[in-house]
Amino acid sequence: MNVLVLVLGLALVLTVCVARSPYQAVLQHSRIRGRQQGPNVCAMQQLKGTDKKYFTNCKQWYHRKICGKPTVITYECCPGYEKIPGERGCPAALPLVNIYNTLGVVGASTTQMYSERAQLRDEIEGPGSFTFFAPSNEAWAALPTEILDALVSNVNIELLNALHYHMVDRRLTSEELRHGSSFASMYQDFHVHIHHYSNGIVTVNCARLIKPDQHATNGIVHVVDRVITAISNNVHTLLDVDDDLETLRTAMAAAGLTTMLEEEGQYTIFAPTNEAFDKIPPETLKRILGDPIALRDLLNYHILKHMQCAESIVAGTPMETLQGTTLEVGCDGGDMTLNGKAIVTKKDQLGTNGVVHYINELLIPDSAKVLLELAEGPSVATATKLFVEAGLSPHLTGSEALTMLAPLEDAFRGSDTTMTPDLRKLMTNHILKQRLSSKSLYHGQQLETLGGLKLRVFVYRNNLCIENACIAAHDKTGRFATMFTVDKVLTPPMGTVMDVLKADNRFSLLVGAVQTAGMTELLNQQGALTFFAPTNDAFNALLPAERNRLMRSRSELSTMLRYHLGDELLVSGAVDSHTRVKPLQGEKLELGVRNQTVYVNRVPVADADLMATNGVVHAVNSIIKPLPPKVEREQADGPAAPLRSAASSRADSKSFRDDDLFQKVVRSRSSKTMSQ
Repeated sequence: MNVLVLVLGLALVLTVCVARSPYQAVLQHSRIRGRQQGPNVCAMQQLKGTDKKYFTNCKQWYHRKICGKPTVITYECCPGYEKIPGERGCPAALPLVNIYNTLGVVGASTTQMYSERAQLRDEIEGPGSFTFFAPSNEAWAALPTEILDALVSNVNIELLNALHYHMVDRRLTSEELRHGSSFASMYQDFHVHIHHYSNGIVTVNCARLIKPDQHATNGIVHVVDRVITAISNNVHTLLDVDDDLETLRTAMAAAGLTTMLEEEGQYTIFAPTNEAFDKIPPETLKRILGDPIALRDLLNYHILKHMQCAESIVAGTPMETLQGTTLEVGCDGGDMTLNGKAIVTKKDQLGTNGVVHYINELLIPDSAKVLLELAEGPSVATATKLFVEAGLSPHLTGSEALTMLAPLEDAFRGSDTTMTPDLRKLMTNHILKQRLSSKSLYHGQQLETLGGLKLRVFVYRNNLCIENACIAAHDKTGRFATMFTVDKVLTPPMGTVMDVLKADNRFSLLVGAVQTAGMTELLNQQGALTFFAPTNDAFNALLPAERNRLMRSRSELSTMLRYHLGDELLVSGAVDSHTRVKPLQGEKLELGVRNQTVYVNRVPVADADLMATNGVVHAVNSIIKPLPPKVEREQADGPAAPLRSAASSRADSKSFRDDDLFQKVVRSRSSKTMSQ
């Protein structure tokens, strides 16, 4: 069985490697998937409840979805082959006949009928070499009645011209239908426009080729899924003649983009209607329309650098815009989507230099937003509300060069977010006085807040943190300012490590032990320490005799405490599954993390990230001991227990770190001066 899988996989790789075009690649993959049904059988994916079928690639085969909708696998003869009664698969090559007769056997009998009525039959039966993009029977049935009536009421002119526009006076196989190419049709040399996408889909004037490469004695037939019409106007003209795009035209002219849309190119324009502009708050729209840079970014965000027909989309794909960032262009069943939203109301309005899709919602890129607009969304909703309640809106809506540190929703879980003067000061310290990029931050850098505090930057192998808060998402860079999404509420340092211990009643026994061991100066001096600080519970867990002996011995206390002190500053966000810290005494401390709980030598951290000017304190409820050699070779973590960070509630403490994070943290900061 394994050998069979290996052989099949090797066959897939080899056939894809020799495929001459993306379409040929998916065709060959479909042939391989259909081999078990017999020779020359192709596996097709058909959207449930529709007649739409697609040749399949590996990803679609395993996902069994197209445009987010389930598919069923069907099998049919590959192009150019047919069944023979009583035999497996499709062993016989289709008889090679002229184009007229070929139309009748490839699902384009309606095109065949109209060709005869328009007196085109003699031409496509006779000598020559033609390419016929033949609408399927379903394509003709889908044509609006008024258009079809206009064609068939004047068969010698209108219908004949329409059919000639579907023809090129030379044989063009799918391999020759290259992306971005165009060919003069047989109707007044108006060009047909070809796009051959990387997913194997080929379009002509945005109509999908559903049965390509049907060879004939005098040419080739490609069956397409819609009737195409001649194109004579560029995309600027398309926008210029539609009253529903009046606001867009005005904005384009103001941004100086009109000339670009008149030039040669391959643009895709997601054109916001007047309704889309009307949905934007008036003050926001006025600000953007009055700011040439923001306006240009806004409009360029609606334009792709390449032409993307709706029929080429089978799944969400990020695509680069002229503004420089990406839009996710996707589909949901029959709807085209942008960034996951079905806002496209009219598709595939084709021009000579691109395609226009109408949308009923304006797309505003981050680069055109102020800070308050960057912070809209459920992931930082509480932080945004607190910034506004703290009276910081003028900073969030103005043109200052700032950086906002916006904590995620989980950072506020279980906390009282009632606005107080101390909480107002805390939120002010979440805004930095300069516009930054996370890529420009470096270890040891100091950042000044609007509240006048200096925050430190810590760069770790797996994280980038500002004090205890680590960056949890990509930067959002606005018109004037930037937003960093962080995983915790900031707890700026309250003093030295010794000050932190003295301020928290949970460490009263530890404070005495530090003094007995003669380590007070060490915990007050400048440095970068990580203290896994035993709480009173940790000392009380010792046998009374052991505790009494330890507390009376300066040397034993010093040895024990120095094993709890790391010689680098490590916040909880810097810990991954295999982190080691060198203690001041002893060989090493093994750190791990499981279910958001940090462990040190299998002892869970009960309260993380108590920041100090010369280090950080992590509370532990057990005395940490070296791991036996066998355990050292394993991951040094233990059973999951909830991690209670400095951004979480503080139970069982009667100091400033009690049940209310904000009130206690900010009151202490306002009442203490920072020690050196």
